Amino acid sequence: MAAPLSVIKSILTVGGWTMVSRVLGFVRDLLIANFLGAGMVADAFFVAFKLPNLFRSLFAEGAFNVAFVPLFSEQLESKGRESARRFAEEAFSALFYIVLAFTAVAEAAMPLFIMIQAPGFVEEPAKFDAAVVMSRITFPYLLLVSLNSLQSGVLNSMGRFAAAALTPVLLNVTMIAALFAFTPLFGGNYGYALSAGVTAAGVFQLVWLVWHTRRAGVPLGLRGVSSVLKNRSDELRLLMKRILPGVFGSGIYQINLFLDTLFVSFLTTGAVSWLYYANRLYQLPVGIIGAAIGTALLPILTRQLKSGETDQARRSLNRALEFALLASVPSMAGLIVLAEPVIAVLFERGAFDATATAKTAVALCAYAAGLPAYILTKTLAPVFYARGDTVTPVRIAAWALGLYVGLCAAFLPAFGYVGIALATGIVAWINVAQYVWRIRKRHLHQTDALFWRRARSIILSGAVMTAVVYGLNGRADVVFPGWTRGDALIKFGTLTALIAAGGVVFTVCVLVSGGVDLQMLKNRLKRKKV
Repeated sequence: MAAPLSVIKSILTVGGWTMVSRVLGFVRDLLIANFLGAGMVADAFFVAFKLPNLFRSLFAEGAFNVAFVPLFSEQLESKGRESARRFAEEAFSALFYIVLAFTAVAEAAMPLFIMIQAPGFVEEPAKFDAAVVMSRITFPYLLLVSLNSLQSGVLNSMGRFAAAALTPVLLNVTMIAALFAFTPLFGGNYGYALSAGVTAAGVFQLVWLVWHTRRAGVPLGLRGVSSVLKNRSDELRLLMKRILPGVFGSGIYQINLFLDTLFVSFLTTGAVSWLYYANRLYQLPVGIIGAAIGTALLPILTRQLKSGETDQARRSLNRALEFALLASVPSMAGLIVLAEPVIAVLFERGAFDATATAKTAVALCAYAAGLPAYILTKTLAPVFYARGDTVTPVRIAAWALGLYVGLCAAFLPAFGYVGIALATGIVAWINVAQYVWRIRKRHLHQTDALFWRRARSIILSGAVMTAVVYGLNGRADVVFPGWTRGDALIKFGTLTALIAAGGVVFTVCVLVSGGVDLQMLKNRLKRKKV
């Protein structure tokens, strides 16, 4: 059982630091909501913030990293640390020059980028100009975060998850500080200050990871352009070959994000912001659970499969799938049942009014319905990436893109901005079905009886929790009428009590029905004490 437990330990390490980051992200979003609200400046900033992140998956977490991590892990396992370091340094240099060139082009052509990304802004010159300026300030973050992602992949492959997992904390801390430190430098413009904070955060993250890769004994220098072009290793050629399918796959995913903003830019002012705030809450469990599982599972599965430990790999994946359900099912239930209270208590102040709360809450419910599916997809994708297969996820993503466009076209006339969130959730569940079908067809994995027993328990416990929290929320409205907009102590206390009650109900149900093996946890704790 060592391998499955090491998977959970790694997931918890990444997830723990990600949770810290998400809490700080909420503080950041509370401040943004207070100072910017859901108006013109907020819409322009969110587009500027999203733009470098559109390409982030292409150059960083997406195509490059899913191809790089398995290759680096194989080098580390078969040829040793120094050989793996040379390969990582070569990849680091190639990535630097590619993204630097792209960033320079984007800076020069930023008005065109904004016209393509948010064409609805063209009709509002002030919003369009603000989006152009803010995007030029934020876009260098793409280069920085791409280099940071590669270094994170190196550290994760070596089992050093904490340093990489802490980098998002630096982003949120820096953006919070920028709101206060940089705003006077930009004449009181909070949007420009936040944009500068994004790029400053990338610099701090780079310094942090450079220090940690050196401590890990894998310092990555920057090679010259001619050296990268003329002395390409077989490993780099293989990396570039594997990246190509990933580029298409990540590109398809980015088209989804691009279409989100494109569609919403034509809707009423505030729609971009409503979806952003709803997505931020939705991304809390997605980021903590999904990113943690995907980050921890890929190098572990790669090493186990490379070493021929197929049974260990199967157990690792089954336990990761259980963990995905255990964390995502109650998160989905809580976000749907408490959507409006959560939005009101966290965001409704300053420029963020009751109308924005209601609009955002509807979008949050639609997003949350697809939450378990999105996290399961993050858990199933490493089955292919660990085997060096970057083509299959591309095929799934291409199919999903066509479905997503069709659903958006069907939903937007009737549901407006909420149609985008609905389409996102539906496509996420169909993606899970696609992954499961392809995995079974190729006999790549088999779920065991233990997984199915625990899955049933988790789903049943989630249903009981939903009913209880729904009833308690209605009772709270009777005892404290309008509590979400009342005294701070009452509204935060009541919300905390509802969340805690849901957590207790779910925990008791899942323990009683066998969703979690309490004895195994006790034995594990005893071994730690020894």
